[in-house]
Amino acid sequence: MIHAAQLTKMYGTHTALSELDLRVAAGELFVLLGSNGAGKTTTMNLFATLLRATSGSAHIAGHNVATEPLAAKAQLGYLPDAPALYERLTAREFLEFVADLRGLADRARITELLDLFDLADSARTLLGDFSLGMRKKVGFAAAILHRPRALLLDEPTGGLDPRSSRAVKDLIPALCADGTAVLMTTHVLEVAEPLAHRVGILHEGHLVACGTVAEVLAANSAESLEDAFLAATAP
Repeated sequence: MIHAAQLTKMYGTHTALSELDLRVAAGELFVLLGSNGAGKTTTMNLFATLLRATSGSAHIAGHNVATEPLAAKAQLGYLPDAPALYERLTAREFLEFVADLRGLADRARITELLDLFDLADSARTLLGDFSLGMRKKVGFAAAILHRPRALLLDEPTGGLDPRSSRAVKDLIPALCADGTAVLMTTHVLEVAEPLAHRVGILHEGHLVACGTVAEVLAANSAESLEDAFLAATAP
């Protein structure tokens, strides 16, 4: 569902992402770990068609994001770290707007997601008055509104209160169980370890470790994902 082959992004002489090879299957949660500046958000933006690769290719559900961007985006949901929302719309109006863009006639799905994210009581409040956590929940609802086959989540629990964070951590495995391929970035190892089917560690634009948590621990002679991360990213 999510596939990168030798995916590279350069800004001038700086290589933000170098020859990334990655596959995420239907129903799989792949968690991409890395420090700030490691290349996680660059990777997400390349898959989301927000950046154009310097070389290599990225595919969503078999569609090349550079040559078939509309077909790829039709199968894709994306939650950025800081969702950009229309602040003069209410939560319900925004989701209705997204539904119209997606060609969705089923408004019951909007009510379902507002309830799921505990936003029903705030559905008619302007998004400009929402906290970061509430904005992120609206962004998450918009990302899964059309039941995408592939889902990109960039730091999905950032800015959330403990209750909302737990709801998101419960939701992601449920999405995978329904067959959605999920690529998630985080720097919170405690979020990744119990949830991920596989993890990858990005360091200075390079994928320096990849596999199940057990495989990454074994490869780095580590007893915890934190130890493995520190070993894999050591100078």
